[in-house]
Amino acid sequence: MSNFISNLLYNFLISFGVIIGASFFSGIGAIISNHPPLKTMLKVACSIKIWAVAVALGGTFTAFQVIEQGILKGEIKSVIKQVAYILVALIGANAGYSFIKIIQRCGKLWIE
Repeated sequence: MSNFISNLLYNFLISFGVIIGASFFSGIGAIISNHPPLKTMLKVACSIKIWAVAVALGGTFTAFQVIEQGILKGEIKSVIKQVAYILVALIGANAGYSFIKIIQRCGKLWIE
C-alpha cells in the first residue's frame, strides 16, 4: 500500500477514533455524574468534530503551511494531497458522529 493511501487511512481512523473515544468516555462521565449518557455522548461528538480533524492532521498549521507553500511555489500535487487529507479526516469525524447517532437511535429503540 502506498504511503499516501496509508496516510489517508490513518487520518480517517484517527479522526473517527477521537470522536468515538471521547464520546464513550463522556458517556461514562455522564453515568457517574447522573446525567443522560446518550444525550451527553451526542453533544460531545458534535462539539469536537473540528478537533478530531485537527488531531488527525497532526496540528492545523502544518497542513495549511504545506497548502500555502504549494500554492506559492506552484506544487499542485502537495496541495491536492493536503486537501485529500483534510477531506478524509472530515469524513472520519462525520462517520464517528453518525456512529454515535446510530447508537443513540438504537438506545431509544431498546428502551421502548
